[in-house]
Amino acid sequence: MHKILLVEDDIDYGTVVKQYLEISGFDVVWTSDSIEVNALFEQHNFDLAILDIMLPIKDGFTLAKEMHQNHPNIPFLFLTAKNQNIDRLLGLKLGAADYIAKTCDPEELKLRIDNILRHTPKETTTVYHLGIYTFNPTLLRLEHPKRTYQLTERERDLLLLFIQYDQSILEREVILNQLWQSADYFNGRSLDVFVTRLRKYLVDDDTIQITSIRGVGFKINLNL
Repeated sequence: MHKILLVEDDIDYGTVVKQYLEISGFDVVWTSDSIEVNALFEQHNFDLAILDIMLPIKDGFTLAKEMHQNHPNIPFLFLTAKNQNIDRLLGLKLGAADYIAKTCDPEELKLRIDNILRHTPKETTTVYHLGIYTFNPTLLRLEHPKRTYQLTERERDLLLLFIQYDQSILEREVILNQLWQSADYFNGRSLDVFVTRLRKYLVDDDTIQITSIRGVGFKINLNL
């Protein structure tokens, strides 16, 4: 079952779209709060996002820019009453797979979604074995013989970067620029929090080491 994120602040319209898509076989997570979107991406593996444009605080175009940067493999479309040609062109330039007016028939919306998903390449799942752990990045899952850790997307991305640099030194600036897009002080503190979390998850295997190198970054040994 495909999971869809619906960002729509019109309660009546959002209810209709969510119910129709669920009847059509989709798993829909609906939010009317554009600020909540980043947190939802940490919690779910979405196959597609539907964005309204006229949202309070953070509009749909801004969300699209963030999505295209942080989740480039997830297609999104605009479903909006803002239907002037200049808006449609901007939406498509931002990478939208489609731009649909809210006057669209629900069945047409479903068919357009089906068409997008049909032409979206499916990622092959690579499972990594880190010592006694099994790491499935697609499912955001780190499995210990006795327990399973459900990772956030940021934790997943950081662990993937550690795998890429296994047996090597990984500089802090490289991590910050790749995952946070900025190597400032506050992002650096956030990085330290995520490294601490991964160390706690991996603590039961002494062969796995994420060693801090002061002023440089980390020496990685994941026992791959």
